[in-house]
Amino acid sequence: MQTTSASALIRSDIWFADGNIVLIADSAAFKVHHGQLERHSEVFRDLFSVPQPIDQCLIDGCPSVELHDRPTDLHHLLIALYDGIYFQKHTAADFVAISAVLRLSTKYFIEHLRERCIARLAIDWPTSLPEWDRREHDGTDSEGRYNPRGIFPHPMLMLKLAYELNLDTFLPSAFYDLSRYGPSKILTGTHGPPPIFFTEGEPEGQLVRLSNDHLCATFLGREAAQLYIHSFLESALRDRPSTNCANVGKLSAVHCIESFYFIHLNVLRSVGGIACGRDADPLHTLLQAAEMLERTDFSDGVKTCGLRMCSVCKTEFTDAIKKARLEVWELIPEWFGLREPRSVEDMN
Repeated sequence: MQTTSASALIRSDIWFADGNIVLIADSAAFKVHHGQLERHSEVFRDLFSVPQPIDQCLIDGCPSVELHDRPTDLHHLLIALYDGIYFQKHTAADFVAISAVLRLSTKYFIEHLRERCIARLAIDWPTSLPEWDRREHDGTDSEGRYNPRGIFPHPMLMLKLAYELNLDTFLPSAFYDLSRYGPSKILTGTHGPPPIFFTEGEPEGQLVRLSNDHLCATFLGREAAQLYIHSFLESALRDRPSTNCANVGKLSAVHCIESFYFIHLNVLRSVGGIACGRDADPLHTLLQAAEMLERTDFSDGVKTCGLRMCSVCKTEFTDAIKKARLEVWELIPEWFGLREPRSVEDMN
């Protein structure tokens, strides 16, 4: 093993005066207590039991062990071991610590930290439709603007971590989230979090891009999502109003006919990206269609009003949308070429 000379080391801010072991990762050094690490990890316990060379140079009076880990990852792991890992207010910045601690808690078999990180990731990358709807609500501000990046990390970062650590349960929601970006942004990639230590590369963070296989999977899933809405319009709106319509045979039937035409037109606008740029998001598009039934801010040219649809048509269409959204959620793994993902419990 190559060793780093003491003079070339960068002393980190994790440096206990009474520490008895120095961990070295790349050029960063951390003076800690081997008992604290051994208490939580059998891997560290075995590592520290390996006899060290008699002529080993001491660093600040302590023996040292060189680890093949990223200094930033080791920094976050040590903070978690000494201070715990807490997320008082969920933000995208949490991902830096989550990914680092999860990576090394997996490597060093520190189960309680691994479970904590997986539970936190499950909030950002849900495995059920109700949790996805909660996530989308959290990413929408009080004025109805969708701005998720302040709360959730870029999905490309999650995909990279999921494939690195076999976290396949989070792949469907991460792929679906990414597919809602425009093709040019998907191809461009994103920057990872900036490193703590300058020796780790670019200060703005490593550029993360998808492999060709994963790019193909993303675009195929994106096409499938767009196609689903077109299919829904054909199947769910083609024969509306149904024969159960309360206005069948009446002049007022025109209200239901016009209402469904209005919904059809606005869903097409959404699919085309004209309305809000979410042209490959059937879960959102279907939810918008359902919300149209209760809105009262439409204009008839004179005043604002709601859709003048009968209660039977509203109920039938609401049920059709609920069924379609559940179907979309079940289809997402298939759209992106994923096998049946494991549950969070299975991963633990």
